[in-house]
Amino acid sequence: AAFISIQAFPALLDLPEDLEVITVSCGSRHTAVITRGGELYTWGWGKYGQLGHGNNISSDQARRVEHLVAQGLRAEEVVCGPWTTYVRVLE
Repeated sequence: AAFISIQAFPALLDLPEDLEVITVSCGSRHTAVITRGGELYTWGWGKYGQLGHGNNISSDQARRVEHLVAQGLRAEEVVCGPWTTYVRVLE
């Protein structure tokens, strides 16, 4: 299994330079951000599928939630729970 860094303190993360983050939410072991363009990026512990990538894989790298893009949905609000992620979207 891949090592995933779970930290109880703020840590710098490299995101693509063209992304402008407007909203951040942190769960107990994962994080989600929404960009100005309405894209959702998640990373961290994914054991319960809370990262939204259609699997239970954890990741130290921020990844765009492609399902929302494929459905033509724009993320408006995100709230991370301990093992969940809630997203309000617009078509």
